[in-house]
Amino acid sequence: MDQQYTYYTPDQNGSQNPYREPEKKPEKKKKGAPRWVKVACLGLIFGLVASAAFQTSNMVFGKFLGNSGTASAEKTVESARLTTSSGGTAQSDVAKIAQNAMPSVVSITNMSVQQVQNFFGGVQEQEMKSAGSGIIISQTDSELLIVTNNHVVEGSDTLTVTFADEESVEANIKGTDASKDLAVIAVDLKDIKDSTKDAIAVAQMGDSDKIQVGEQAVAIGNALGYGQSVTTGIISATGRSLDGFDIGLLQTDAAINPGNSGGALLNANGEVIGINTAKASSTEVEGMGYAIPISEVSDVITNLMNQDTKKKVSEDEQGFLGIEGVDVTSDSAQMYGMPEGVYVSGVIKGGGAEKAGITKGSVITGLNGTTIDSMSTLQEQLQYYAAGTKVKLTLQVPGSGGNYKEQTVEVTLGKNTQ
Repeated sequence: MDQQYTYYTPDQNGSQNPYREPEKKPEKKKKGAPRWVKVACLGLIFGLVASAAFQTSNMVFGKFLGNSGTASAEKTVESARLTTSSGGTAQSDVAKIAQNAMPSVVSITNMSVQQVQNFFGGVQEQEMKSAGSGIIISQTDSELLIVTNNHVVEGSDTLTVTFADEESVEANIKGTDASKDLAVIAVDLKDIKDSTKDAIAVAQMGDSDKIQVGEQAVAIGNALGYGQSVTTGIISATGRSLDGFDIGLLQTDAAINPGNSGGALLNANGEVIGINTAKASSTEVEGMGYAIPISEVSDVITNLMNQDTKKKVSEDEQGFLGIEGVDVTSDSAQMYGMPEGVYVSGVIKGGGAEKAGITKGSVITGLNGTTIDSMSTLQEQLQYYAAGTKVKLTLQVPGSGGNYKEQTVEVTLGKNTQ
């Protein structure tokens, strides 16, 4: 008997529009907030002509050099992993906490070019600038690694990191996980001045699983793009649910503002227990900020830290996968009983996907270790790979009975001739 396959068909109301890979990537659909409150993203965006916009945050890990060593240490790390402290007597002096932690927190500037509609109805390119924060989490023999939110670095053409001594250097993306709103970026050590290496430090990670409601919390980040600022409060709740997150978040009344995305939430020992990511914004709400608990995502961060550092290739050199795809959102996945990702609605003849044996009906969920949850995410990741490059795709392939089986397929990217 021939094997039966169930093909995903977008609904008729137009909520799932198919995308062809060569076309300009669509804007990523924003996830809704609860009715009673509007959740404000903490990434701060400035338009050179247009107005400001805000976003939410993400984070990632790697191997740490030690509790408070400076980034100038010569220790070589073969692979990155997360380390935590052994604890100690808590100190409630906020000034001392800030003094010790601020060398580990950086400001991040994201420069991108976006197409906007002008007054006459035409489309023109406009340079956009957004601000966020990051935490220095590791140093290898050649790179300084920084964790932040995915939305802070998403869509960037260039990323600039500004350290505690106000020196700035360019950074590249190492790994991202849009589903967790986390990213790890890397700065070449050779680009960092010796004086800056002496002024910065690798952050000490705490254990967010041991946090209790009422404990002191200190938030540090690039609020409003003005540079580092410090606020203090308490942990108001743990395990909070928020649209767009599949883990429970830490809630704090320490003031968290746009630009704080990717910054540090510290305990009374000055250890990182969370990555600031969002706040509740409403005339009826005050003092409700949220952070991703560090212990919940340590494995995700470690994975991102150990990926190859990515540098965008020119548009002419960019590789072509050779598929047509449709987003499988969480709602669609639940409705059709299929995994989230990119549904392969068509395979381009002669493309890399066809040559690798990928067929209609499969769902792409990963590319070289990066989670793929939408066509826009897939297109953004392909910007880092030239034609002729081999990449590993993680697929969910439909089988009999509506079950899906995971497969990893190596694809040689082709050249877009359209």
